[in-house]
Amino acid sequence: MIIPTAGFGSQFLRRNSAFSAALRVFRTPWTFKTGSPITARAIHVDSAPVVPTLTTSYVHGTSSWSLLHDTVAETLQKTVERLPDREAVVFVQDGIRKTFAEFQQDVDQAAAGLLALGLTKGDRLGMWGPNTYEWILFQFATAKAGIILVSLNPAYQQKEVEHALLKVGCKAVVCPSEFKTQNYCDMLMKICPEIEKCVPGDLKSNRLPELRSVIILDSRRPGMFHFEDVMQAGESQHVKQLQDLQAKLSFDDPINIQFTSGTTGAPKGATLSHHNIVNNAYFIGKRIGYTWKPHPRVCVPVPLYHCFGSVGGGMVMGVHGITLVFPSTGYNGKANLQAMESERCTSVYGTPTMYVDMLNQPDFAKYDLSSVEGGIMAGSPCPAELVKKVVSEMGIKEMTIGYGTTENSPVTFLGCPLDNMERKTETVGYIMDHIEAKIVNPTSGQVVPLGEKGEIMVRGYCVMLEYWYEQAKTEECITKDGWYKTGDIASLDAYGYCKIDGRIKDMIIRGGENIYPAEIEQFLHTHPKVKEAQVVGVQDPRLGEEVCACIQLVDGQECTEEEIKAYCKGQIAHFKIPRYILFMNSFPLTVTGKIQKHRLREEAEKQLG
Repeated sequence: MIIPTAGFGSQFLRRNSAFSAALRVFRTPWTFKTGSPITARAIHVDSAPVVPTLTTSYVHGTSSWSLLHDTVAETLQKTVERLPDREAVVFVQDGIRKTFAEFQQDVDQAAAGLLALGLTKGDRLGMWGPNTYEWILFQFATAKAGIILVSLNPAYQQKEVEHALLKVGCKAVVCPSEFKTQNYCDMLMKICPEIEKCVPGDLKSNRLPELRSVIILDSRRPGMFHFEDVMQAGESQHVKQLQDLQAKLSFDDPINIQFTSGTTGAPKGATLSHHNIVNNAYFIGKRIGYTWKPHPRVCVPVPLYHCFGSVGGGMVMGVHGITLVFPSTGYNGKANLQAMESERCTSVYGTPTMYVDMLNQPDFAKYDLSSVEGGIMAGSPCPAELVKKVVSEMGIKEMTIGYGTTENSPVTFLGCPLDNMERKTETVGYIMDHIEAKIVNPTSGQVVPLGEKGEIMVRGYCVMLEYWYEQAKTEECITKDGWYKTGDIASLDAYGYCKIDGRIKDMIIRGGENIYPAEIEQFLHTHPKVKEAQVVGVQDPRLGEEVCACIQLVDGQECTEEEIKAYCKGQIAHFKIPRYILFMNSFPLTVTGKIQKHRLREEAEKQLG
């Protein structure tokens, strides 16, 4: 037996212990330790966070699932191969049903038709109208042909649509001849009187120099293509051109221009890539459980021209193979309830206003909503009392609240369907996979301590490419290091759940006190007579601004200013108690159901004189 010398032995032991220490890293089970350097910043989001790991208002959503590197067309193709015979879309009002195989066939035909009309990769096509089959068809057909889809608000008036089409240089526009009080053809003829005498596809307009083609969905008009013309235009060379084009498309190409809804001013064209919207749709579906639920059927009353409808609906369908059920072309609360019952929907999307409307249908109790397990509420602040009502009265136990912005493709925070009631009602969920967020002091830009309010900023794959041809506005909201400034006031808890307290622009400064309207709105919704409450700041000569609550009462109820003020007393700080209370029948809304606070403020100041 050889006994090592003392020197050698101690050296061997030292090396061995160093080696063991290195190996110990791999042996130790991976656990989150509060305050440890990595876990103080990251939260693993494969499932809802259960350990309080954050120590500052910065969070990064780490994930076991990689980002996808597919284009929109590649994503749809994979789903069609997997689920050819499953229904992709159902348009209840129009009696249209398409399986994934049928939908893919229509997409290819429409894409080849657009190429035959002379549109090429990178051209812009404006889609202007309500929720119809053609909307979602062109969403995927343009993507397959490398054409950028421009989502136009169906409520746009003549000046607004002219501004949008000119700003992004649309080469084609698709619309119905009319919808409700909107006469799309008339408006286009007024902007481009040259249409009447031109050959379809050869428009030369003074006011819209890049516009060549107008495609009408439902009637034949001089100088315009009919939808069927597009579907029949593609010949074998265009089909071949479409196939060859697939190799030239990159997932980083711009594919969608979404005009921000203009609740705070002139709309800007947020430009999104395949990568932005495919991945956002992928992780929305994973969070909601579409990857393991047997056959999700989602009721979609939200408009397709908005990110909630086109990404949360259309793109999620393309990625996850869910079935989308569209109850009606325009929003209709009764049609939603009927569709959820007759189509046995398992899920529903909506803005808070849409849920208020559904709950207040006179015959609400007669609908069988037993199939509806989950849903998403997003688009504007979601009052806690409303969420509780949706869970208890509609029976939607797995309701989730989401938060995002058009510029972030859109969802950045989303709850887990199994979150407890406190998290469902007090927060907008936790950070999405592969996204970073931080809460900063709006003045200094410094990250604030955990739990404190500040502006929420977002970084990651989800951030838009730019505002189309608006470099200065893009640089105003995306910092040099890639952070998007949301303009929203929020706070984070140690689990990474986020609470939104309102817009920086909505913040009321009353005699030096910062007041967040969302906080007062949440409280007013607990009053049994209040159906919906919106709080705005109105001018005041002494304090700068005063708090004004605009209230819609539950049908059949009566209430006084004094009653509301007495309810607030002792419950919220004296400076937050509304000085003015206005009872209203309705609020000014965008088409997506968001409250237009700047218009509400103007209305309130007018009423108050």
